[in-house]
Amino acid sequence: MEKITLGYAMTGSFCTLDKSIVEMSRLAADGYDILPVMSENVYTVSTRFGKARDIVTKVESIAGKSVIHTVSGSEPIGPKHMCDALIVAPCTGNTLSKIALGITDTPVTMAVKSQLRIGAPVVLCLASNDALGASAENLGRLLNRKNIYFVPMRQDDPENKPNSLVARFELIPECVKTALSGKQLQPIFQ
Repeated sequence: MEKITLGYAMTGSFCTLDKSIVEMSRLAADGYDILPVMSENVYTVSTRFGKARDIVTKVESIAGKSVIHTVSGSEPIGPKHMCDALIVAPCTGNTLSKIALGITDTPVTMAVKSQLRIGAPVVLCLASNDALGASAENLGRLLNRKNIYFVPMRQDDPENKPNSLVARFELIPECVKTALSGKQLQPIFQ
């Protein structure tokens, strides 16, 4: 059997990057080939959660290849069938909304558009403080869109952040398997 290649895209929910990298490492250890993609912010912005260069180095070490970090670099992902499925982990509310509205102005949104163009699965691992607020209607749009799958999610702090949803990153591997078979891992909201 041929090795499965997973595009693994990361956007700027900086507080969840460590969780995402753990799951990327698990997928690589499980035998998946990883094609890393990063938004410009993840690729260049250092925060209290880590230095951008250190994050890029860690991801490139896991994947064994350079991070795609430009719109032009991510455009051929679909047409060249560079991956069997594309994961966006973390997927911010901003990126979620751009995907829902067809906006392709970042390396990650272009990768998603490119992947969907060929009818291949896209797995979104949401981490957003406004998923049940300003981004809620776009979440609804994508829940009904073909070839879009969600890593099951929950409210992370209903009292202090009632509009926030965070995916259960540890379910990424299981969600990828179900998405590759054309099914959504259930329940979506946990």
